[in-house]
Amino acid sequence: MERKRILSGMRPTGKLHLGNLHGALMNWKELQKDYQCFFFIADWHALTTEYKEPKAIHEYILDMVIDWMSVGLDPEVSTFFLQSAVKEHAELHLILSMITPLSWLERNPTYKEQQQELENKEIGTYGFIGYPVLQAADIMMYKAHAVPVGIDQAPHVELTREIARRFNFLYGEVFPVPDTLLTETSKLTGLDGRKMSKSYNNAVFLDDSIEEIRHKLSQMVTDPQRARRQDPGNPEVCILFPFHKIYSPQERIDEIERECPRAGIGCVDCKKWLIEKVLDALKPIKEKREYWTQRLPEVRSILKAGNDRARTFALNTMEEVRQVIGF
Repeated sequence: MERKRILSGMRPTGKLHLGNLHGALMNWKELQKDYQCFFFIADWHALTTEYKEPKAIHEYILDMVIDWMSVGLDPEVSTFFLQSAVKEHAELHLILSMITPLSWLERNPTYKEQQQELENKEIGTYGFIGYPVLQAADIMMYKAHAVPVGIDQAPHVELTREIARRFNFLYGEVFPVPDTLLTETSKLTGLDGRKMSKSYNNAVFLDDSIEEIRHKLSQMVTDPQRARRQDPGNPEVCILFPFHKIYSPQERIDEIERECPRAGIGCVDCKKWLIEKVLDALKPIKEKREYWTQRLPEVRSILKAGNDRARTFALNTMEEVRQVIGF
């Protein structure tokens, strides 16, 4: 029996960090065991906000592939591809844009949120309001049965479901209506308590050196109410504690929950324990990253092979689409 397909992607707008690792990549690694996976580098999507400096987008493409393989994504099992290398995405996007009501896009909650979040950028463009249609084309192109997302991204998939249903109603059953595959995403904040992001200069990047990681984590803000060693702390408001939940064994977590509120342990010791655990966990990733960084021609070949596999699938999909709409 053919495995069900999923599709997911990342925009190449910067280096990947621990937030990406635990918010998406570790989930992808598990999903490839049970699904036929298409993972793509969303460079056209990156243009919606980075259109003024498009050259910067392509600086991160190979780095992204290296990071994916370093954390355990397997190009022999999953298909890695570059969105712009499969031109059929643009054709399906155009066709879907003809049948998608503007009101569907205007009510997209992420559209309004990002307008506020990116108020320093000029994003009042057709491409920005219409990016969910391109996203729908990405998903529908590979007839994905499910799309892995966190709860905050579920409205994106729901819009794709509506577009797929509308296409099937107008032209016949061509596309599966993809399920929303809710995935657990670790709430890993940045070093200052805000969302981990290169824009906030608060991220630990996968390509940071051991010295850089050690320095960044040692500077991390902990419980803001705990000014002195003898003051009681509260793990639930400490920015460090979510890192412990990912990297530390359960007995250490239990100890922190027991001792921190009565000042039995200090923040400096807590950081020292955590730093060693993080470095231990990242060691195999960094070793694989070094391996692939020395083999860029092979990385390019892997991406090209993925592009070819994706394009073959996309050509078949578009042949069917043209046929049902009479083109």
